[in-house]
Amino acid sequence: MGLFNKLKKAFNKKDHIESYDKGLEKTRKEFVSELSLLGLKFNKVTEEYYEELESILIKADIGIRTVESFLERLKKRVKQESITNTKYLQEVIVDELFMIYVEGESLTDKIMIAESGPTVILLVGVNGVGKTTTIGKLAYKYKKEGKSVMLIAGDTFRAGAVPQLKEWAERTDSLFIGKENVDPASIIYEGIEKAISENIDIVLIDTAGRLQNKVNLMNELEKINKVIGKHIENAPHETLLIIDATTGQNGISQAQSFKEITNITGIVLTKLDGTAKGGIVLAIKEEVSLPVKFIGLGEGLNDLKPFDIEKYIYGLFKDMM
Repeated sequence: MGLFNKLKKAFNKKDHIESYDKGLEKTRKEFVSELSLLGLKFNKVTEEYYEELESILIKADIGIRTVESFLERLKKRVKQESITNTKYLQEVIVDELFMIYVEGESLTDKIMIAESGPTVILLVGVNGVGKTTTIGKLAYKYKKEGKSVMLIAGDTFRAGAVPQLKEWAERTDSLFIGKENVDPASIIYEGIEKAISENIDIVLIDTAGRLQNKVNLMNELEKINKVIGKHIENAPHETLLIIDATTGQNGISQAQSFKEITNITGIVLTKLDGTAKGGIVLAIKEEVSLPVKFIGLGEGLNDLKPFDIEKYIYGLFKDMM
């Protein structure tokens, strides 16, 4: 059974994918309606069909490189299976887009949790992508799961960053460590020591988002990583890059830049509900080989969801099922 039919069976009677359904509505409306119209316009698979399909995929922000390799695979499959019916081809498209994400290098979307002691999660990203809000939502998620949480304000020089994070700590009943205008590594050192002595489960660390001067930021992150690693072996356990989905391909170049300066383990894609370009999820995997670990599907505290590729594909294509 192809993925298309598997998803149809799996999710049609369940309501637990509601947030994906609602969060991907903008992309689905634009993307799927154009895809459906394409199926009506052409009753045979022709070169023109492929050209229009390419344009639809690029508009959904899947990324030119990803689209090119996807079309190559699709044409090969059409030839092998002698597919002529464009209605059936739509199901094949869903299958093949899913395969882009799951094939090749195995990327886990699970957060690595430390076997003992605090799990340290470092959050990086340019200013304005929703980093502090994401930290607050993660704190809320882990508190709800019964874990103790500490927030450390490592973005010490940006006006308002420390009090903003402190507010999230109060809101989520998390421990807070932070001072303005001090060396980020020193405040993180203090926080990690306290987290160990107080047996904290999850430590979430905010960092500066000044990408204009890569060398300075790289040195700062190196220093922070050393401080954390000195106290807790194999930490940070995750370094998550926050990307605003509404910035589209700009988000891809941010991912490439941050990958050059520090060891990124995964992506948090915010504001996916606010864009019709939800195909960026596939472009990230294909172009920067990083797993998406969380996606933001709304403003509420509960709207930061662990990423699930099957729910994502269903959320994109449910109107065709």
